[in-house]
Amino acid sequence: MQVRVALALAAAALVTVVTGASADPTGHYTYVAPVAGFTVFDGTMRVPSAPLKDGAYWGARAGWQWLPWLAVEASGGATSTHENAPLGAKVTYWHAAGDLAWMPWRGPVGNPFVSLGFGTARFHSADPNVRFSNFLDAPGDLTQGGIEGALGWTAWISDRWGVRVEGRDFAWLPKEKITVVRTHTMMMSAGVTLAFGAKSRDTDGDGVRDRDDQCPLTPHGAVVDARGCPKDADSDGVLDGLDQCAATPTGARVDVKGCPTDADGDGVPDGLDDCADTPKGATVDAKGCTSDSDGDGVLDGLDQCPDTPKGAKIDAHGCPIDSDGDGVPDGLDRCPDTAGGVKVDSLGCPVGQKEREQELLDTGRIRLQNVQFQTGKADLLPESLPVLDAVGDLLMRWPALQIEISGHTDSKGKPAANLKLSQARADAVRTYLLQRFPKLSPAQFTAKGYGATRPVVPNDTEAGRAVNRRVEFLVLNRGVLQQEIEKRSKPAAAPSDSTQAPGSN
Repeated sequence: MQVRVALALAAAALVTVVTGASADPTGHYTYVAPVAGFTVFDGTMRVPSAPLKDGAYWGARAGWQWLPWLAVEASGGATSTHENAPLGAKVTYWHAAGDLAWMPWRGPVGNPFVSLGFGTARFHSADPNVRFSNFLDAPGDLTQGGIEGALGWTAWISDRWGVRVEGRDFAWLPKEKITVVRTHTMMMSAGVTLAFGAKSRDTDGDGVRDRDDQCPLTPHGAVVDARGCPKDADSDGVLDGLDQCAATPTGARVDVKGCPTDADGDGVPDGLDDCADTPKGATVDAKGCTSDSDGDGVLDGLDQCPDTPKGAKIDAHGCPIDSDGDGVPDGLDRCPDTAGGVKVDSLGCPVGQKEREQELLDTGRIRLQNVQFQTGKADLLPESLPVLDAVGDLLMRWPALQIEISGHTDSKGKPAANLKLSQARADAVRTYLLQRFPKLSPAQFTAKGYGATRPVVPNDTEAGRAVNRRVEFLVLNRGVLQQEIEKRSKPAAAPSDSTQAPGSN
């Protein structure tokens, strides 16, 4: 009993020593394991009357690793002993068997195994008179068949050799009754296992064998260096070989595939994007921030009119609004209600309107020398229309004024004819303005022809006569004009801080 305990403790110590093993062979390979240990004989065996003395054991194991978890193995060994009595007879014990060895799991510290097989054992004595009682009453050698089982551990120091410890039991099954075990012979041993034709173990499959691998838990598929350690060329935290976007800029956030994320879809990765909430479609700079080149409040990339003049009012698309359709955007248009089709200047006002308005304010009249008619007729020529459009647009802004449209001729021709022609021309101007500007009230305008009765310069030269051929717009209610001027010149009253209740005084 003491021998068995000592051997068990020795085996445990041996396993403890080799737990630093970091490699073991893989694939199909042949192994050989010379072993040494101790044999413990069954106490019921007598030679002829005394038991056999336990003794040193020498043996070997040879096998073929067929699968990672299964091997075919041959085992054999011998022990020289003697009868445990004074002058006891010498006896030699040997055994041989064929086994299947099962490895339930394999790990970096080796693998346990269980084997089971059939074999034969023999007791031999040089003394021909030795009888092995309880076995055979006749003298001579004893050969017996039986079942052999073993339990052990192989601790691989490298992928070429390791240390093996085991306990083995050979159970004799007598041929006359093979279901009954007659004796047990126990063999406890340790030895060196040598592997031939094995592959070096590469647990993490990175191409660097375990014994050289300084990073043994590399994820499958990662690229490693000569030490077996994974690389991360772009330092994004996703290993090369697993990184589907291998050139990620430093500092960019990535997903599990190693590809930069871009939450706002502006083309600048998260982590590098200083403006992380860019509206979709907006143009950004290298920092991911938007720009507004024309300063209209609509971002470049979303602005469908990127060259909007500064100060112009725009719509949601960044395009200028032109309420009166005169080609000058609201916000820049100083005459925002210009009638459609009226020719305007760069400020959006009808050409010459400002001068005409100043003339009206200063003199109470507007005098036009460049209103052209067909010779001897009241038909307006096309070149006269922009001039009248400017006046008509102006008068729409003064709806309280009563205006006389007067026609004047030079002194050539008969007075009656001139008077009639001037009346017709004044009527023609009135008709054109009311048709051209429907918002004008017909009651606001009268038309009168004066012929040559009111010259402004002498008619004795061609230049003077040209000045006298004219159309005038005369304010009849000058007092109303003055009131309107004063009203418009007053600053707007500041809003009151409180409102008066209805019905209060």
